[in-house]
Amino acid sequence: MRYSLFLYSNEEAFKDAPPEAMEDSLAAFGAYIGALREAGVFVDTDWLQPTATATTLSAENGETRIQDGPFAETKEQLGGFFVIDVPDLDTAINWAKQCPAIHYGKIEVRPSAMPEEEQGRHG
Repeated sequence: MRYSLFLYSNEEAFKDAPPEAMEDSLAAFGAYIGALREAGVFVDTDWLQPTATATTLSAENGETRIQDGPFAETKEQLGGFFVIDVPDLDTAINWAKQCPAIHYGKIEVRPSAMPEEEQGRHG
């Protein structure tokens, strides 16, 4: 079953991070991706630009509204995600516990609602 691990953190906390801290973070995530691949559970990942680069769309009364930035102001922002294919929620949680993002934010683990036979056909 596919699970998405959504990585939330306060992007302001990283705004002034020294280059060495960014290099350490990239190395930690590289090792995590390597472990996911080695275990055969890695499906996809992405690291997102800051929320200031986001565009949010909504529709009301037949009118589409487009606004710059995220939809809601929050203390923590979605910064990236991993998609993994594992047997069950317990296994997904175990992989989430190993993700470097757990040390500075929250990780939401959510199962895919797409039927397994459709997964991978829409990319």
